[in-house]
Amino acid sequence: MSRKYIFSSESVGEGHPDKVCDTISDAVLDACLSADKHSRVACETYAKSNIVIVGGEITTKAKLDFVAITRQAIRDIGYVNDDDVFHADRVFVMNIVTQQSPDIAQGVDARAAKGKKKAEQGAGDQGLMFGYASNETPELMPAPIMFAHRLGSELTRIRKTGKIKWLRPDAKSQVSVEYEDGKPVRITNVVVSTQHASDVEHAEIEEFIIKNVVKKVLPADMLDKDTLYLINPTGRFVVGGPQGDTGLTGRKIIVDSYGGMGRHGGGAFSGKDPSKVDRSAAYMGRYVAMNIGAAGLAAKAEIQFAYAIGYPDPVSVAVDTFGTGVISDEKITEAVQAVFSFKPADIVKQLNLLRPIYSKTTNYGHFGKDDPAITWEKTDKVAALKRAAR
Repeated sequence: MSRKYIFSSESVGEGHPDKVCDTISDAVLDACLSADKHSRVACETYAKSNIVIVGGEITTKAKLDFVAITRQAIRDIGYVNDDDVFHADRVFVMNIVTQQSPDIAQGVDARAAKGKKKAEQGAGDQGLMFGYASNETPELMPAPIMFAHRLGSELTRIRKTGKIKWLRPDAKSQVSVEYEDGKPVRITNVVVSTQHASDVEHAEIEEFIIKNVVKKVLPADMLDKDTLYLINPTGRFVVGGPQGDTGLTGRKIIVDSYGGMGRHGGGAFSGKDPSKVDRSAAYMGRYVAMNIGAAGLAAKAEIQFAYAIGYPDPVSVAVDTFGTGVISDEKITEAVQAVFSFKPADIVKQLNLLRPIYSKTTNYGHFGKDDPAITWEKTDKVAALKRAAR
């Protein structure tokens, strides 16, 4: 018997309050790594109305101007309109950054310490991470989240051309996909909400978004006469961004990962240097899952591993292929452990993570992007995995 179900995923634009904060936090991280690749950064940002608070723990040789970094990030997003309460040139920036705790540092540093099990670089915290890949799209990502990201990315591209004067930075998208026997067959609903100037009519917004965004980026063969389009469904979205809602770094972890299709360990990514396994190990998980899929070992795969703070080796590693594996999950797990190292220092080295690349990841997903700097999207371990899986 065939099984049908509908699965929905959402994305948010660069001007969404939480993404504003992610953008600032990653801009601070990149500024640190540009001057000192060994910087330890855990940067958290809060935004409301015309106030931005930059906090967290940072140990670096870099000399940072937090106000300048913050204003430039907001300017790049597009909060520069005269009617914006949250404006790049007018926000008040408060800096409450301190240095990293020495107790955490001794666990992360590759040196011996009293009570520490090994002198190697350890994980910066305990926690569990997941990586996921699926053959539903060319990017090896679930279809609903990739479609939602495409909508948001295209809407931002159009806005930044400056040709559509009524578009504003805050936006959200959501796509519902019908599955049959585990495969995406049609799009049932498309939701796009975009902030806009006060002098534009809803009908104009709706017509423009459906014609120039939705039907441009979503696959035509998955849209039909029954697909429901909900464009600015409240009827008005003038007040947006941190004026309309509060923003905080790390609140869009499902948007950042797999849209709910793959599991998430709970740790946020943005503002964290790669000694933090919340970020680096999640990237490693994606790298491993992609290579499992590209090697033809499974149609979809999820890997989970976990760490103890200050300890270099993962305390667990497990692969789940949801019944799509050509060999057992146990054998795939063994092959993965033979090919990849999950020690934090090795992850950083394998993926070349001590670079100012993180602003490239902030918006429209940390996974599924075609950019040479994003090394965890490579499938260069296919041959090695096939040999190990024999």
